[in-house]
Amino acid sequence: MTYVAHDYQRYASDFIETHPVAAILLACGLGKTIITLTAVHDLLFDSFEVRKVLVIAPLRVARDTWPSEIGKWDHLQLLRASVAVGSTTERISALERKADLYIINRENVQWLIEESALPFDFDMVVVDELSSFKNHRSKRFRALMKRRPMVKRIVGLTGTPASNGLIDLWAQFKLLDK
Repeated sequence: MTYVAHDYQRYASDFIETHPVAAILLACGLGKTIITLTAVHDLLFDSFEVRKVLVIAPLRVARDTWPSEIGKWDHLQLLRASVAVGSTTERISALERKADLYIINRENVQWLIEESALPFDFDMVVVDELSSFKNHRSKRFRALMKRRPMVKRIVGLTGTPASNGLIDLWAQFKLLDK
């Protein structure tokens, strides 16, 4: 299917491409995934600014939404994605597969960084549902913060950045801008 972006979608994709740290705060259904995939595609294949991207998302979104969006749009056909969910063996196999985009569920962030023994050589990280990193004491937050200095580009996506008030924003933006 041909992707015809709305003005705000083009603006958001351009913002991701021109800013190493970005937060896309849009309501559900406004295209955060396609906006990000378009920017990732351009960063990988047009400007060559990134070579390996990690997407962290809720389990169902990681397993179903991201792969189906990649397969749905004509302009994303060059993107090779590997979904690293399931058993430890399945995750390791998916992470060792040659791809441009590696998609993992948020519950496995700590495993990937601290237990998998795989190199964390991603130069771009996309955190789908950034609000799931609102607790600065959580294991996933602490693990990702250990590797954050090595990541040159990061994007946070959410429709509910301050679900329980402004205090929830601190950890989310600490993850983004250190």
